Amino acid sequence: MSITTTTHLNFRGDARTALEFYRTVFGGQVSIATYGDFGMPEDAPGSDKVVFGQLESDDGFRVMAYDVPGASATSSPGGSTRRENGVTLTDQPFFVSVRSTALAEAQGYWDKLSVGASVIEPLAASAWSPGFGMLTDAFGVTWILDVAAEVDAG
Repeated sequence: MSITTTTHLNFRGDARTALEFYRTVFGGQVSIATYGDFGMPEDAPGSDKVVFGQLESDDGFRVMAYDVPGASATSSPGGSTRRENGVTLTDQPFFVSVRSTALAEAQGYWDKLSVGASVIEPLAASAWSPGFGMLTDAFGVTWILDVAAEVDAG
């Protein structure tokens, strides 16, 4: 028996754009089904919006996305995250964490994901990781990127 957990992100009309952006960051294949694909009349507002979207890469990255019915990209996604006096303060219910085994790989993801983002904590060595960083991307999703620390087998 096994179990898989996939982060499912809720967007306000820009799920397709977000998935395509994340594909440029992490690679993989995007699959999208719209409300119109599930029977909403094509001339109805929102019929072209994403009801089921997924990005999946060969190396295991997977995220799903959805456009909240009736919400627009101009409506606030809600929540904010910032660092203050060495502490992360947030009212967001979750962050998306991506852990790499190599700093160069994490840096590559960071460089692409940070385009248009608000950097909360720059990607740098920390007490617990060779690389740790936090940002909120252009779609309002807060990401933590880090590098798995080597375990001393001693």
